[in-house]
Amino acid sequence: MLSARDVEKLLPMRDCIQVMRDALAALARGKALVPLRMVMRMPDASGFLGLMPGHIDADGGRDGALGMKAVSVFPGNARRGIDTHQGAVLLFEADTGRLSALMDGATITAIRTAAVSGVATDLLARKDAAELAILGAGVQARTHLDAITAVRPIQRVRVWSRNPQHAAELVKTARAHHNSSIEPVPTAEAAVRGADIVVTATNSRDPVLADAWIAPGVHVNAMGSNQAQRRELPGELILRADVIAVDSLEQARMESGDLLLALDPDRWGPNIVELKDVKARPSPTAITIFKSNGIAAEDVASAGYIYEKALAEGRGKEIDVLGG
Repeated sequence: MLSARDVEKLLPMRDCIQVMRDALAALARGKALVPLRMVMRMPDASGFLGLMPGHIDADGGRDGALGMKAVSVFPGNARRGIDTHQGAVLLFEADTGRLSALMDGATITAIRTAAVSGVATDLLARKDAAELAILGAGVQARTHLDAITAVRPIQRVRVWSRNPQHAAELVKTARAHHNSSIEPVPTAEAAVRGADIVVTATNSRDPVLADAWIAPGVHVNAMGSNQAQRRELPGELILRADVIAVDSLEQARMESGDLLLALDPDRWGPNIVELKDVKARPSPTAITIFKSNGIAAEDVASAGYIYEKALAEGRGKEIDVLGG
């Protein structure tokens, strides 16, 4: 059994970015099995519970992995000072189906979500991107700061949150771990104007930025909305983007409000692609977006890496399980 602290120690951001690159490559080669997420929504619309099974074949010198994440998303948790994402990841032996490990799912989600954005940023953002805007000041804002600074030479970071105290707290903590200039700003527009990379990590139901704030050449990572009726990005920006990458087209057609509220799924063009198929940004002035919804391959790959490292380092607590 591996706690949140265990997961954080065993899955540093730079390692996770490489694990995500490998997972996406396996997906591209047809070496991963990723059924659609099954979602049960609460009757009062306060949140949902998602079940995400997945399997990655042993490939390229890396062991295979079989597992499932059970994740709950309750946006109202933010008002209570609780992470909006909760859950657990179960890892099984790929050849017998026996349970190998139980891991904190919220921490895996926080790290791997940002790591996938790191992969997308490395593929789609300009190589000279130096200014980062972060809208939101929660867990994903913190991990995305780690991920983006791992793949680009960020010199200046501007953070905005609807709660200025949260932005100030994030900045104070981040300054101790990053060499970039990091400052809180009073408005979302002040954060986004002039940024080369924009991260939206909010619980907003409606767009948190305006299309006019996004200049040619900007890359946007959006991960706050994973429901069909919620979005962080305005429809005008979706229509103007040159490339929009998603984890899974099939899942995006069910859950990605950022896309669904802007464009009928039957009219999605070739500029909306899966991240595994992206090679590079099309031009220096292109506007690119990575719309994150998350897929089980990312969780299972992370869990497999964590498990092997935990065994090597002797970390975690041995527990008896039924049928063990």
